[in-house]
Amino acid sequence: MKLCRDYTKMNAVQRAQLQEQRLRDLVAFAKEHSPYYKALYAEVPVDFKPADLPPVNKSTLMEHWDDWVCDWDLTLAEVRTFMEDKDNIGRRLKNEYLVFTTSGSTGNPLVTVVDRSANNIMGAISAVRAFARREDLIRFMKRGGKSIGVFADEGFYLGNSSIRSRLLAMPWKKRQMAVSSALYPIERIVEQLNAFQPAMLGGYPSNLELLIEEAEAGRLHISPVIIMTGGEYLSEQLRNRLSETFHCYVQTSYSCTEGGTVACECPEHHFHINDDWLIVEPVDADGNPVPDGVQSEKILLTNLYNYTQPYIRYEVTDRVIMHHEPCACGNPSPWVELEGRTDDVAVFTENGNTVRIAPLSMYAVLKEVPELRRFQVLVYPENRVMIRIEPMDGAEKQTVFPAAKSRLEQYLASQGIHHATIELSDEPPRQDPSSGKYKHIVNMQDL
Repeated sequence: MKLCRDYTKMNAVQRAQLQEQRLRDLVAFAKEHSPYYKALYAEVPVDFKPADLPPVNKSTLMEHWDDWVCDWDLTLAEVRTFMEDKDNIGRRLKNEYLVFTTSGSTGNPLVTVVDRSANNIMGAISAVRAFARREDLIRFMKRGGKSIGVFADEGFYLGNSSIRSRLLAMPWKKRQMAVSSALYPIERIVEQLNAFQPAMLGGYPSNLELLIEEAEAGRLHISPVIIMTGGEYLSEQLRNRLSETFHCYVQTSYSCTEGGTVACECPEHHFHINDDWLIVEPVDADGNPVPDGVQSEKILLTNLYNYTQPYIRYEVTDRVIMHHEPCACGNPSPWVELEGRTDDVAVFTENGNTVRIAPLSMYAVLKEVPELRRFQVLVYPENRVMIRIEPMDGAEKQTVFPAAKSRLEQYLASQGIHHATIELSDEPPRQDPSSGKYKHIVNMQDL
């Protein structure tokens, strides 16, 4: 935490020098310890510029996973075996590494490992910079620091795994920290929240949106002093609704599995990059730099603290607008505007009642289907569901579909939906032709 606090006291020249030195140290380490980077950087000069470093992407890194990592005793096969046991969520592989997977919003999930040093830095960033306003931190501490997150808890996702890791290390924290599964029926989530009475409520915006109706109907009785969302785009409309319903400040952050908390939100709703530990380069579709004020097609992300599995100019398919002009909050770090993920809340009917399901819960269920590389769920009126499937190499979508259908039927039944028709689509998953964004869950009710 001291390193994070010291950074705020540096001037612009000192900040730039620190970032450059950390980049050079990381590149030197990667060239020495990662066979993949040693080959990739064979022609990179000693006195390199960042643009001299070839970009990398998820599919290429996954293809070379064993040569990518800097611990030669680690193999992807070993990590995947570890992940087969869901009880290992939050536990350390080889007593050293936490294992995370991405949500796979653009296809096949990435598998990453984080050593103790990197995990400590991630924790320090969160501890020092998570709260946009000091008064909310004070209120949170006065209420006993009780926090609960509504997350998909059946996978090795960043938020869920991090919380479980802390609870396993400090079991006495169970009265202060908890997770409610986003896969539970809304009634069960409400029951858990009422019993826990959190000072801080966290979760995916689409899940928290469902809680507004529960509070308005008098079924949810909680009074958080702060709501922190993540994992999805938080619209200003939903931010305001949550704030009005629960009478508290609502904020969000910009995070990803490969970089942890990339940017923290300030009171101006600007996402300030944690540029002492991360480098964000907005680029166009061809990888060329995009100037400030212009929306990028993607970013190149460099994680300056993960030495076990270096991410150096790593392609992330998030569209951002970079800003370097001063922010009214006083934080001198550059800030970005985000184009958020756009999955839809799915709408079903059962016995005349409307049932709304958050998209990430449906995604989390289907993500666990073996041989399912990519999918897209389209929800039509009268509970008609079409699944577009892209199978793994060597598999056929007709053979993968029954397992996907069974998983989805079981999950819908757990939400009280017993009359749904689930069919296999002839079409492959595809991006929206207008926005270029990819949705896993598409509500076709009003289209």
